[in-house]
Amino acid sequence: MSISIFIQTLNEQDNLPGLLDTVSWSDDIVVLDSMSTDDTERIACERGCRFIQREYDGRGPHQNWAMENIDFRHKWVFYLDADERMTDELKAEILAIANDPDEQRVAFYCGRKNHFRGTWIRHAMPPGHIMRFFQPPHIRFKRKVNPTPIVNGPVGYLKNMFLHYNFSKGLHEWIDRHNRYSTYEAEETLAALRDSPLRLHNLISPDAATRRQELKNLSVRLPFRPTLKFIYMYVLMRGFLDGRAGLTYCRLQKMYEWQIVVKTAELKRKEQGLTPS
Repeated sequence: MSISIFIQTLNEQDNLPGLLDTVSWSDDIVVLDSMSTDDTERIACERGCRFIQREYDGRGPHQNWAMENIDFRHKWVFYLDADERMTDELKAEILAIANDPDEQRVAFYCGRKNHFRGTWIRHAMPPGHIMRFFQPPHIRFKRKVNPTPIVNGPVGYLKNMFLHYNFSKGLHEWIDRHNRYSTYEAEETLAALRDSPLRLHNLISPDAATRRQELKNLSVRLPFRPTLKFIYMYVLMRGFLDGRAGLTYCRLQKMYEWQIVVKTAELKRKEQGLTPS
């Protein structure tokens, strides 16, 4: 049994060929495109991918549409972005799972090795646990950015990781993208403050994804968030061990957090009938 590969794109003519090289073993590669204006469609079709276009409405809603409307040929699906790369070790691990008739888990979290300026940012940008390998009928997502998976069934954690080249289009594109993300995050922050009470016991949950989500829920309530995020990443997570690349990345994340804070304040003022800014 093979595995379907699910890819989301927006103007990824430069990144897509490299990704497709690493998943060429799959006989079902589905590209869900957000109305690209470059050669993304041509590249995908020439490489034998199924190409579907849809207006982007946030990562969670976009992925839910895919889970509900795309007829993947295989039971198991692995999701990758165009700036990511499958590895041989990860391929072997997920194929073994897909071909195990006794496997009861329906979804798996996976780590990633994030690269910046030719360096694996091992400390400041640690692998984390991201939901990437799953059976579509058993999973849905919430949040417009950095979606939280809702899984109907037992989950697992993969040992191997994929590669992520988050800055492959340069700092200009990264800043533009995170300007959009910070708007989504501000909306989600306001919703969390209103609808998601703290459950501090989740911070000691045996499940890593639950701990991570509750830490995020706590962080949106803290003062001086941009500075605290920098201290957390650069000092507590030992981002200083990643050298100059680590320092630059931590500063970028501090800037991103500041954008979320000021945009959240703007939304609060708007809700109160005040001038937003």
